[in-house]
Amino acid sequence: MPDASTLGPLPQWDLADLYPSPDGPELSGDLERSTEKAKSFRASLEGKVAGLTGADLAAAIAEYEAIEEVLGRIMSYAHLRYAGDMSDPEIGKFYQSMQERVNAISTELLFFTLEINRIAEADLAAKMQDAALAHYAPWLREVRAFRDHQLSDELEQMLHEKYVAGRAAWTRLFDETMARLRFPLDGETLTTSEILDKLSHRDGKVRKKAAESLSTVLNENVGLFALITNTLAKDKAIDDKWRHYKRPISARNLSNAVEDEVVSALVEAVRTAYPKLSHRYYAIKAKWFGRDKLDYWDRNAPLPNDDDASISWDKARDTVLDAYAAFSPDLAAVGKRFFDNPWIDAPARPGKASGAFAHPTVPAAHPYLLLNYQGKTRDVMTLAHELGHGVHQVLAGPQGHLMSDTPLTLAETASVFGEMLTFRSLLAQRKDPAQRKVMLAGKVEDMLNTVVRQIAFHTFEERVHDVRAEGELTPTQLGDIWMEVQRESLGPAFNFEDSYRVFWSYIPHFIHSPFYVYAYAFGDCLVNSLYAVYQDAEQGFAEKYLTMLKAGGTLRHKELLAPFGLDASDPAFWSKGLTVIEGMIDELETMD
Repeated sequence: MPDASTLGPLPQWDLADLYPSPDGPELSGDLERSTEKAKSFRASLEGKVAGLTGADLAAAIAEYEAIEEVLGRIMSYAHLRYAGDMSDPEIGKFYQSMQERVNAISTELLFFTLEINRIAEADLAAKMQDAALAHYAPWLREVRAFRDHQLSDELEQMLHEKYVAGRAAWTRLFDETMARLRFPLDGETLTTSEILDKLSHRDGKVRKKAAESLSTVLNENVGLFALITNTLAKDKAIDDKWRHYKRPISARNLSNAVEDEVVSALVEAVRTAYPKLSHRYYAIKAKWFGRDKLDYWDRNAPLPNDDDASISWDKARDTVLDAYAAFSPDLAAVGKRFFDNPWIDAPARPGKASGAFAHPTVPAAHPYLLLNYQGKTRDVMTLAHELGHGVHQVLAGPQGHLMSDTPLTLAETASVFGEMLTFRSLLAQRKDPAQRKVMLAGKVEDMLNTVVRQIAFHTFEERVHDVRAEGELTPTQLGDIWMEVQRESLGPAFNFEDSYRVFWSYIPHFIHSPFYVYAYAFGDCLVNSLYAVYQDAEQGFAEKYLTMLKAGGTLRHKELLAPFGLDASDPAFWSKGLTVIEGMIDELETMD
């Protein structure tokens, strides 16, 4: 890890804007009031929702939204405390306790959406003539999208209550196991984030030892990871069977408000492009390293002429905000609030969640960003990415708690666009051809990680869920599937040793959010197309872009992209986005 003097002071978040303390009167008061309000809400409305007038239904939704927002604040606080230190048993206990308390309260509210879904279309259309109810039309559309997959009230309540002792418990087991793992390397004992960072080390010997240490420790725990994976896949299969989903991915597509054929077109376009993208780029990279093939631990290796200098936190902040400001001062002004306030937790430390995320919390508060900042160019890009999420979440907040969340496919738009703005800004500052080559190669690798790698993850998930339908998978079978998709996606320019067989086990998205990963590729290809429109636009693009972000979850992808002349349901849309990556690889070939 770089030393603190190189990076400068790194910010840590202060969660007091949510609650001053886990045992204070503010939190306990919210729990008590929410319990009373939820019970009262149920007592006054259960069995009566279909008979409400449009105005009364609107008032009921507003009351429901207010209760849900308080519950969202409580769980945001519990989750962020837990993400900050998953190794502390007291914090783990608090997180589980809050899950159980909030789950019990939300069980009282479950009847409401179930009854909304039983309202006949004609009756609801009549009620929607009321302006107050029409305001909630986007939320009602998303709730009612699941009508055909709704079970009886008793089953829905049972599944809801069992969640904390089912999927949530297995997810917590995965998270706490990963947080406790330590990886020996050259006399040090490293966390998951730190050992993964070593796979980008300048010294190939360090990368190799890091890969071997990662593999050894993961292998020691692979039985547990296989059990978690198998159990959650079976749990999902049971849920999908009862709810009559055609495929394991169907529920995710429905929640993302994206059609199955759009996702299939994306996946097919990326897989077809593997030879033109990843296969070709990594063959070029192997040549730069003077080799016929790269070892798998060299995938993210810095180029031979990369100075690999540590970037201070202040420099990273200024780089990202300047790039945002050059596009839109309004966008940068929102982003600056994250640095002016304690909304970012940047240091890597034992027990902390690995990776990075932006948590929207609730509109009445503000988002928080979690990073594991270690001073690499990729860390600056991660900051740009997560800040994009945070800005998006702030701008969408006025839509209210029920309609501010954006489907995953569009949630990655602002983050990936923020990365692109930052990259283009940095590239414009690089006048030396060798530096430009390093920058361009780094961006290509990031895009391959976002598009090719994530679609490979998607393919892995599909195959795991399909095979799991026939019976439990052994760690060997999981390793076989992993190696197949890696060879297919990364191509013949790599040596894949057996030590790589277990690397599927540390990917948190497989556990937390099944079939989430295609959203990254969706977002990257979408942004490539969007950025091309921006480059050709004379005036007004930034205003349209901000309007799109402010829409939150009120509009679907067709409606959001129409002002830019883009349509994700057109198969050519994805090829256009992938051509941008191909063009960058073409440019790199001319730099040899």
